[in-house]
Amino acid sequence: MPDDRPYDIVLFGATGFTGALTAQYFARNAGPGCRWALAGRSRAKLEAVRERIGLPELPLLHADVTDPASLARIAGQARVVATTVGPYVAYGEPLVAACAAAGTHYADITGEPEFVDLMFARHHERARQSGAKIVHACGFDSVPHDLGAYFTVKRLPEGVPIEVSGFLRGNGRPSGGTVHSALAAVSRARQTARAALARREIEVRPTGRRARGTAGTPRYVGGWALPLPTIDPQIVARSARALERYGPDFTYRHHIAVRRLPAALGLAAGAGALVALAQIPPVRSWLLGRISPGDGPTPEQRAGSWFKVTFLGRGGGERVVTEVAGGDPGYDETAKMLAESALCLAFDDLPPVSGQVTTAVAMGDALIERLRRAGIAFTVLSGSRG
Repeated sequence: MPDDRPYDIVLFGATGFTGALTAQYFARNAGPGCRWALAGRSRAKLEAVRERIGLPELPLLHADVTDPASLARIAGQARVVATTVGPYVAYGEPLVAACAAAGTHYADITGEPEFVDLMFARHHERARQSGAKIVHACGFDSVPHDLGAYFTVKRLPEGVPIEVSGFLRGNGRPSGGTVHSALAAVSRARQTARAALARREIEVRPTGRRARGTAGTPRYVGGWALPLPTIDPQIVARSARALERYGPDFTYRHHIAVRRLPAALGLAAGAGALVALAQIPPVRSWLLGRISPGDGPTPEQRAGSWFKVTFLGRGGGERVVTEVAGGDPGYDETAKMLAESALCLAFDDLPPVSGQVTTAVAMGDALIERLRRAGIAFTVLSGSRG
C-alpha cells in the first residue's frame, strides 16, 4: 500500500458504542507514527469523541453511508478503513465497494453471514484486482476462533487430516447495536441462504483438499458443550481452504460450554425462542424498541466480563489443547481486536493476498503477536501423542 495517502487509518463509526471504545484504544496505542482520523456523519458527535479521548487536533472527516461519494473520499485518503457501523447488511456495502475500488484495506466487526457472503459475491474480484484486503469479522466474531484454530493447527503435524473443536466459555452483556445486528441476522434466514448460494456459485475451492466448519453436536466433556451456530465456523473453514497448513482434510466444530444441564437446556430454549420470535415483525420491532443502538454495558460491568475459548486439536496421531483468553469479549476486547487488525494491515509485513480474506489468511502470526502484546493470551495447555 503506497504511503502517499494522508492517513494510515480512518475509523468510521466512532460515535457508536464500540466505535468510541475503538477510538479510545487508538488514542492510547496507535503511537505517534500513525496518521489516523475519525469519520462519521455528525461533526458535533465526532468532536465530542475527540474531546473525550483527549486528542483535540485529531482530524475529523465527513462520511455518510447514504452518500457514496463521501465514502469514496475517505477510502481514497486512507491506507486502511476500520468500521463499526452496523447492522452491516443494512449499512455496510457502500464502504466495502469504495475500499475495493480504491485499493484500500478494510476491516469490520460483523458477525452477519449474509453480509459477508454478499460482499464476496459483489466485491471480492474488484478488491483482488485493486490489491485491497477486505477482512470481515475482526472482533470477537471471529478473531479468537479463527486465530485460535490457526494457532492450534500449527502445533500439529503437517500434511495429515486434522480435527479441531472449539469450546467457548465466558460472560458479558450485549450493547444495543449488537442486539439490533443479531435480531436482524436471525430474522433473515431466507436472504442468508440466498447469499450463501450466490457465493458458492462463484467461489473457487481448492482441489484435492477438504475443509468443513460446523456448529458441532451436543456432548459432555467435563461440562455440557452445545452447538454454537455463529459465523465463526464458516470463517475457520475459509481459512482452512485457503491455507495448505490445515492439511488435506480439515474439520472444525464450534461449541459453547456450560457446566450444568439446566443451564444448557435453558440456553438452548432461550436461543430457539429468540430465533422464532425474530421471525414475527411486530415482535421483532418490540424487541428492538427495548434497547437503543447506542446503549451498552458500563465500565464496571465490562471489567467483570471475560472469555476463554479452549481448542482440542487432533491429527497425525498427536493431540494438543490450546486456549485463547481475554477480558470483556463484546466491547473492550472487540475494540482492541479491530484496532490491532487495522494497525496490522497498515504497518506489518503481511502475506501478498487480496480480495475478501480472513484474519488468519490476511494477518496470521503478525496479528497473534500484536494481540498477545495487547493482553489477549494464546496458550498451549497440553500436548500428547494418541
